[in-house]
Amino acid sequence: MPEISARLHAELARRFRSLGAIEHDARATIGKRYARMDEAGCPYCFTIDGQTVQDQTVTARDRDTGQQERIALDRVADYLAERLERG
Repeated sequence: MPEISARLHAELARRFRSLGAIEHDARATIGKRYARMDEAGCPYCFTIDGQTVQDQTVTARDRDTGQQERIALDRVADYLAERLERG
């Protein structure tokens, strides 16, 4: 899974560099990662897990609502762009 997260991070960093930092955090438990990203002000988190390897989906989490949904790995950049455009 580290190679999947590295590729996704590189793609998002390249596409959204002008908007600020795209964080990558592979430390500790998912709850602690979400808490760190919330504190850092990251509006969206994408989690790569065992299911990602099986079906090429990730969990997308909205910081403000706490809503989570599975989306296709190849849709992450578009998903993020759509939400950032909404403001």
